[in-house]
Amino acid sequence: MQKILIPTDFSENAWNAITYAMHLFRYRKCTFYFLNTYTPVIPNSRFMANAVDGVRIVDAVRDASEKGLQQTVERVKKEFNNPNHTFETISSFNLLVEEVKDVVEEFGIHLVITGTKGASGIEEVFMGSNTVRIIKNTKKCPVLAIPQHFDFVTPSEIAFATDFNRFYSSSELQPLLDLAEMFKATIRIVHVQYKLKALSELQQFNLNMLRRYMKDTEHYVHTVSELNSVSHTLEMFSEELEIHLLAMLNYQHSYMEKMTREPIVKRTAFHTQIPLFVIPELGMNGISPPVEEESALYN
Repeated sequence: MQKILIPTDFSENAWNAITYAMHLFRYRKCTFYFLNTYTPVIPNSRFMANAVDGVRIVDAVRDASEKGLQQTVERVKKEFNNPNHTFETISSFNLLVEEVKDVVEEFGIHLVITGTKGASGIEEVFMGSNTVRIIKNTKKCPVLAIPQHFDFVTPSEIAFATDFNRFYSSSELQPLLDLAEMFKATIRIVHVQYKLKALSELQQFNLNMLRRYMKDTEHYVHTVSELNSVSHTLEMFSEELEIHLLAMLNYQHSYMEKMTREPIVKRTAFHTQIPLFVIPELGMNGISPPVEEESALYN
């Protein structure tokens, strides 16, 4: 049974991520963990109230968190009524990113699903800051980020962005391959080049290994010239080929890292129109899942 963690702040953005998850796993037995974190202001002045009408502020915020989680579960059961799904709630006085990390480890979570929401105007980024921090700090399972207004579409076209400079192990690619198998999807390997040139021997070797791993999955290789930025290039590619989900591995110098480091003026072009599936680098900080659990996400 899959164990899926979904952080929520009870916003419509968070509900959209929950809705996507319910559709994505509608035919799979899953336990969904709905997480809400709260960090009420701690009084640091004799002029700040410690309680309102006899109720401690911390207790009031905790009660609101627990009530919101129960209402979320009731809404999910009412709207989806799926016997394959069970639910757990976690209300925690903690920072969101730290709690996500702790819950993933404590409960053996297979996937984190979160909503994304950028700021407005010139400060707009391709994902909200919380989502970026969750992706950077979650080392034991993939993270699936759902755009704010994205309606569920069966992911039959999946793009996998890579520069072929890194050797991917079969274990790292397994979540992607399982997802493709689950929906009989086509994987489109997309390589963004600053200047079109022949692949190096190392890149060609890594490409050949990728194709061997994907021998049982319909796949194609696309090499595209960079347009202003990696993020903008991937957006244009996804739009042109009607991609339903963009996947990438998160490691040093990866496309994922490049996108989070791009100047704001370049990132404004990328609005995360499709879900982003980010797979952590296995072996990072000595972390690697047991072999028997590598395909647990979609079994």
